[in-house]
Amino acid sequence: MADTTKPLLIKRYASRRLYNTETSDYVTLEDIGGFIRSGREVQIIDLKSGDDLTRQYLLQIVAEHESKGDTVLPTSVLTDLVRSYTTGMQAVMPQFLSASFDMLREGQSKMVENLGGIPNPLAAMPGFEALRKQQEAFLKTMMAGVPGWTGGASGPAPEDAAPAEASGAEDLAEIKRQFAELQKKLAKL
Repeated sequence: MADTTKPLLIKRYASRRLYNTETSDYVTLEDIGGFIRSGREVQIIDLKSGDDLTRQYLLQIVAEHESKGDTVLPTSVLTDLVRSYTTGMQAVMPQFLSASFDMLREGQSKMVENLGGIPNPLAAMPGFEALRKQQEAFLKTMMAGVPGWTGGASGPAPEDAAPAEASGAEDLAEIKRQFAELQKKLAKL
């Protein structure tokens, strides 16, 4: 019986065929996608060099789905990902995306648990506020020092500032406005 706690080892032969070491048969990208969708981790190794090819094949699976019209990634997100490779965002983007997906998974789990008595489950999705705060902190970190950006200012809050609950919506609106301005500037470049 296969140990499903360890990643499923797939070996790529010189002929580029993919070999499932647990079932001793050849598999396709579609098969690998099925393993992942069923919750199984996979690791794809080049038999000759020993190189880990997992990322390369996962990206290929995503690209095939996107090209077939099974779109999950909006064009704006893909554009931002491409840009992140040539900016300072490349260093923090993996952690940001990973944390965002972790929070999404956690929120989905809690939402499914709470579906019974909530009239509008999306409005009360657990983790939404934490995700918003994480994204706000990410923007502040990335935009610190950019001319015209006021969200990066640090220091103590003024004594007469509104309570956090009241100013949260205003802060979010300001962040959205500043983000839209930044997108316009980037589009011009």
